[in-house]
Amino acid sequence: MEAIVNNILSVSANSFGDVAIEIFKYQYRENKVYKRWVDALNVSVTAVKELTQIPFLPVSFFKTHDVISGNYVPELVFESSGTTGTINSKHFVKQSAIYTQSFTKGFNLFYGDLTEWCIIGLLPSYLERKGSSLITMVEELIKLSGHSKSGFYLYEFDTLATVLKELEAKQQKTLLIGVTFALLDFAEQFPMQLQYTTIMETGGMKGRRREMIREEVHSLLQKQFNLPAIHSEYGMTELLSQGYSFGEGIFNTVPWMKVLVRDEDDPLLITEKGRGLINVIDLANIHSCSFIATDDVGKILEDGSFEVAGRRDNSDIRGCSLMVI
Repeated sequence: MEAIVNNILSVSANSFGDVAIEIFKYQYRENKVYKRWVDALNVSVTAVKELTQIPFLPVSFFKTHDVISGNYVPELVFESSGTTGTINSKHFVKQSAIYTQSFTKGFNLFYGDLTEWCIIGLLPSYLERKGSSLITMVEELIKLSGHSKSGFYLYEFDTLATVLKELEAKQQKTLLIGVTFALLDFAEQFPMQLQYTTIMETGGMKGRRREMIREEVHSLLQKQFNLPAIHSEYGMTELLSQGYSFGEGIFNTVPWMKVLVRDEDDPLLITEKGRGLINVIDLANIHSCSFIATDDVGKILEDGSFEVAGRRDNSDIRGCSLMVI
């Protein structure tokens, strides 16, 4: 298994299936929560030969169980945001280096050499709490970029506007990654022409503004900044890898991550194309669970890219009653 750990981020399209099946068998042996789930579904491990036959663990289990493979003291604990009274997900990360390698290699695959970029984070709601995987990622990207203007901006919109204008004047490639409500607030107060800046929204109104569909958000941001497209990131507390969209809400994943869809009425009916609820295989999750049934509704296109239509209203996965929570 150590050889698999070392080669996860070098997996090819041809070898992905074999590696995923091997990790499935390993996690069945070493992850008590996942083993109970697989057994509850009466799935024979030896009968699993295809990706669509692998049982996917409901993402809600990260709220109620310690989802770990093996026995270890985590180097990081990521915790989801939530409202008062809700139970947050916790992801116990054995090795922070796996997460760092995953998102840095992913950035380089999608956007090129990180050192050529200035990275700016507009993530006030995330900075105001502990345990955010997004903050950990952006903080490291800021550091690795090495640019003097890279950094976080809380509510300093005046300063941010000045910095962006300076970077634009120097034709500096810049990534402005922000939570949706903060990007909208900034866009309304400081509309400007951006040519060398890429805006990436990570979702989230956090109760600060009325809920808006993606098309409305992106249209407003494009208009205020005169940009042809708004980029997006698809990630979550329970994953160590991300998908990226260069516009139109169409996402692609890194090679060690794959998205499938399951039927809403029959969660064991899983396909690699079409509409349904999103299942994610994240091989970087080798020390927790690599097979996650999310609450997101989506569509997988013919080329393997995918769209996210939103969150299912009743987000408790059907069938969770098979295990005592």
